[in-house]
This record gives sequence, structure tokens and C-alpha cells, in this order.
Amino acid sequence: MSFTLHGVGVGGGIAIGHAHLVSHETLDVLYFVLPSFLVPQEVERFDQAIAATRAEMESLRASIPASAPAELSAFLDLHLMILGDSTLSEAPKRMIEEQRCNAEWALKQQMEALIAQFESFDDAYLRERRHDVVQVVERVMKSLLGHPGQSPFEGGKAKENSILVAHDLSPADMILFKQNQFAAFITDVGGTTSHTAILARSLSIPSVVALHNARQLINEHDQIIVDGSQGVVIVNPDRAILDEYRLRQEQWELERQKLKRLKTAKATTLDGTHIELMANIELAEDIDQVKAHGAEGIGLFRSEFLFMNRDDLPSEDEQFEAYRKVAKAMKGLPVTVRTLDLGADKQPRFAVQTSDNPALGLRAIRLCLAEPQMFLTQLRAILRASHYGAIQILVPMLTSLGELNQTLALVERAKQSLKEEGIPFDEAIKLGGMIEVPAAALTVKSLAKKLDFLSIGTNDLIQYTLAIDRTDEAVAKLYDPLHPAVLKLVAATIHTGRMLGIPVAVCGEMAGDASLTRLLLGFGLREFSMHPAHLLAVKQQILKTNLPTAESLAQKVLKAWEPEKILALVAKLNEA
Repeated sequence: MSFTLHGVGVGGGIAIGHAHLVSHETLDVLYFVLPSFLVPQEVERFDQAIAATRAEMESLRASIPASAPAELSAFLDLHLMILGDSTLSEAPKRMIEEQRCNAEWALKQQMEALIAQFESFDDAYLRERRHDVVQVVERVMKSLLGHPGQSPFEGGKAKENSILVAHDLSPADMILFKQNQFAAFITDVGGTTSHTAILARSLSIPSVVALHNARQLINEHDQIIVDGSQGVVIVNPDRAILDEYRLRQEQWELERQKLKRLKTAKATTLDGTHIELMANIELAEDIDQVKAHGAEGIGLFRSEFLFMNRDDLPSEDEQFEAYRKVAKAMKGLPVTVRTLDLGADKQPRFAVQTSDNPALGLRAIRLCLAEPQMFLTQLRAILRASHYGAIQILVPMLTSLGELNQTLALVERAKQSLKEEGIPFDEAIKLGGMIEVPAAALTVKSLAKKLDFLSIGTNDLIQYTLAIDRTDEAVAKLYDPLHPAVLKLVAATIHTGRMLGIPVAVCGEMAGDASLTRLLLGFGLREFSMHPAHLLAVKQQILKTNLPTAESLAQKVLKAWEPEKILALVAKLNEA
């Protein structure tokens, strides 16, 4: 029987193959009350399971192929840190001793407590890390139950054109994925910021997540079509559908090969206007991918990745080395470092209470201003690194002139301290602000007068403008970058920047969506920053764009209110 599933496409392209189902250990465990004399043995059994899991993961870490993306190492390191954290490796032992329960039950209870904490986080990336906690617990549970390290691949190798079907995939699974040449993967859970999505983009593999029940509905060896661009999975397609998708697959591959030829081409419109194409990165190791796609610089270096999943704050020297490494690797091209964009509830050391509504709580620049010493340490590290390259500072989630004035004062304080110590830095370093809150977009003129550049974070701007949690599947369909209110805020911000003569970039998902490239050009945007994998597709659109035509149609889009009218105008814009 043929049927279709819809999810979230996180890796572009089309794959056609046969299902290979991956099973993970169930977390439905029984509860036992132990005699007192068995409690020490149970604690020892738990310790042995933790040690065995650590050894298994370290072995996987050592076996990562040299050609694998840096994200694989990063996520496996994250799992090792979760495993080593006392909340997972020590707390269950206290529960075993106090409640005289079995190790499996204690581990499951602690996992549920940790998941509840992660689900309260504001930051989408960190909220998705609850899946990493589950995956680490699954590995420990396997060890407790006596069958650790099960490979998802029969015989250790995958058959040609296999499509991985799983409830979820861990970084360790992805290492095996890399070694086994799968055509694609699909999962029941995950979102655009889940580790599976991040890895799929870095590997350029067709993939669809958030399918809910694919693992239950699909049988081993079922023929599957995975359309990672549209987020569609077709199971046991008929001959007509199969032929159609084979043709689409050939066309997709042909387009990919054509795009590679654009790497060295200048991003210039038909009328000769140059457009700057920058890359977003999380880790210094992402630089190779940035260069491979011909980016002109780093438009967004998310510095919070240096702060996450650790018991202590990174030192000034540690941060300095990370920023300097990227600056030197880019050899004079601009590198925009965004200051810490986390909420206080993500770092226990900050000792700030979790708010009832963390999306509107203490996060990003609010947190940095509430913790000035932490902020000063980061500012000093960025300033020191500016001596080794064209570094800029980007401040996230500005909402008022008061916040900006406090930030400027702290930047000056950091500069002065470095001068007193005789440490060199770029005294003319540029400071920019992110426009990702409607309040900032509506008062952008007052902010822009004190800034050197602006960067529009469309992900949060859409979320806050439409009052939609973009990670909540129940309302995800309402997340609309073409909503008239969103378009007017984006266009007005770009217009204000141009009127004041300061650069404006877009660094959110809209920048990497080739279907919106001409619309943003029509609004006056001249700098895009995106995941490196999207850069060549956007460049292709730029090369085929006539700016006067785009500007004329973009103005018509801004005057439209009906969704159907806006979609029709954007379609016309892309055909022009």
C-alpha cells in the first residue's frame, strides 16, 4: 500500500531507496525494591554501566573518519559531557541508596527530571538537547541490560540506496551513517535546530524529521522516496510517482553540479550590483565548509557554542584563541562575532531563576548586562582577537536605546582595560546590533545612529512578531516569513539602514532561502549571511536578478495584505 508522510525537510535533495529500520533501547523499565545488602552492588553495577558507556563512546570518537564534518565530533563530545555530568552519573546512585531501587529505574527518573529542565529553556537549540539526554541514557540503559553497542546495521554495512528510518538518531549513529553511505534518513522526532538537522545540512543528505510515527508505519525493505526539500516521504510509490521522482532526482543532481561552478563567480546582479554573501558558523572547524562554498566572510559566528554544556565559563584566553583562530583562517575577510546569546536558565553557574516564560525572560544582551563581568571577559577576548583579523562585534536581541548605551559603555571599559595592560586590539572595531524584536525594528533609527551596522535575525523577528513558538509543532504552520507584518518590518529596517548609510544584513533562515532572495534584493538588501550549504543556490538567484524589476515587484508585495496575493507576487518576482 502506498502512502505519504509529511514532516520537516532539513536536508535538500531527493533519495530513492529501501527502508532500513533502526531500533533503540526502550526506556520502559520496571521498578524493584532491593534488599539493603544488595544496594552497594547495585551502585557498583550502575558505575560499571557508566564506565562501559564512556569507553564505547570514546572508541566511537576515535573512529570518526577524517572526512567527517566537524559537527560529528562536536555532538559526540556533547554526549560525553552529558554522560560525565554529576546530574546523570552521580544523582541516580543517591536515588538507589535512598530509595533502594534498581539502577534502571533510578536512571529513568533522573532522565525525566533532566528532560523537564531542558524543555523549560528558551533557546531552541538547547531545548532540542533533551533528545541528546535521552540518547545518552539509552546507551547506559543498554549496558545495564547487558547488550551495549548494538550497531544499527546488519553485518556492519548498509546496502546500497538504504534509507535509515529511526525514531531518532544520535551522533554515534551518524558516525556509522557516514561510514555506510546511506542515501537518506528520516526520523519521528527532531526539528530545524535538532542535531539531526544540523548534521544533515553539513552532510548535504536528503532528510526529513518530525514525521511522528514513520518508524511504526514503515516496514523493513519498503521502497521509499525522501524529498528533503519539501519534507515529504512517499512509501511504496506506484510506477508513475517513481518515474516522476527519478526525473526530479536527476534534475536536482544536475543543478547541484551546475551550482559548484559558481563558487568563484562574483555575486553580481544583471545590472552590475555586487551582493555580499557571508556564512553563519558555530565552530572554528566550520571554516573549511565556508571556504568550499566561496563565502566572502563570516556574517555570524555564534559564540554561545563556546559556553554550552560545561560546568564552568570559558576563560578569556580560551575565547580569545577560538576567535583568533577563525580570524586568522579567514585571512582578512570580515568575521562578525555575536556576543553570548543564551538565557540565564541555561547556565546553572549564573544562579538566575528560570522564568515562567523564558522566551521573554533574561537572555542574550539582557543576560550579558545582568552579568557584566562575564560580558567584559567576552568583550576583551573579542577585542584581543581583532588584532589578528577583521573582526566585528554583533549584539543580539537589542530592544532599547538604554541597553545599547550600557553595551557601548562596557565596550569602552573593555577597551580601556586592554590599553592599560598594553594589549593590542583594533581600536576602530565595528559594533553592530541584531534586529530580531519588533520593538527594535520599530525604533531602529535611534539604534542605528549609534551602531556601525545592523543584522536582521529573521528567525526570532518572525517568532516575536507573530507570537509563535517556532519549535512548537502545534503552531509551526503559522510561522510565516511572508506575513505582511514581518515583511514590512524587514523592509523598513533595510530602508532605514540605507538612508543612514550603514550596512544591513539578514542572517536568519530567510537569507538562505533562495525563493526569497529576489524579494530581499528588491527591499534593498545587499548582504546575506547563511549556512554555507545554501550559499551557491542564493548566488545563482542573484546572478539572474535584474534589480529595477525586483525593486518594482517588491514594492507591490509590501502593499499587499492577502496571503494569496503575496504568494502570487513572489512567484512572479522569481519568474521575472
